[in-house]
Amino acid sequence: MTGRVAAVNLGVVTEAKWAGDASGRSGIDKRPVDTPVLFRVDGVVGDFIGERAHHGGEDQAVYAYAEEDAAWWATELGRDIRPGGFGENLTTYAVDLTGAVIGEQWQIGSTVLQVTKPRTPCTTFAGFWGVPDLIKRFTARALPGAYLRVLQEGEVGPGDPIEVVDRPAHGVTIGEVFRATSLEPELLPRLLEADDLPESIREKARRRLASRA
Repeated sequence: MTGRVAAVNLGVVTEAKWAGDASGRSGIDKRPVDTPVLFRVDGVVGDFIGERAHHGGEDQAVYAYAEEDAAWWATELGRDIRPGGFGENLTTYAVDLTGAVIGEQWQIGSTVLQVTKPRTPCTTFAGFWGVPDLIKRFTARALPGAYLRVLQEGEVGPGDPIEVVDRPAHGVTIGEVFRATSLEPELLPRLLEADDLPESIREKARRRLASRA
């Protein structure tokens, strides 16, 4: 599979009552840039992150959302949604993010990224869009986008090809992880097959399976 980067987006400081940070600041409002950006292990250079207790870190260094999935939401809500409107660093084109396998690696520009986990919708997201029931609707739609870790630091720019260079054999996808932890608990055993899934999610799966036993 080869897609491309439709846009690279950086967060600006937004002050609002709905912002998740204790200081009332959020970086969910991300804007497209025209030049390549440095992707580091600890995040995207120039990207503002407000609530670091829940955002950022090595397993969430980069967030990607598909242009095609954004188009569905634009129709559903009857509004334009520009690149970065989901709080994503990478707006992708022709990449099946929901079907991306946990642990698969992408070569983009001079960097290598690894798929780690789906995005969990939050009240900050709903507040940013002004859609009170967005968490429920986003969960039901189950197109969460993908978080990525940076395996090889480098620059990524608009238009860069996205090439999958490695894909684990277990086949556990972003969509399966999202549905298992939100809508379809019968999928929880599958999560334990994905060695590259962050340990916090694997442990959550173990606890829920134990409680169901």
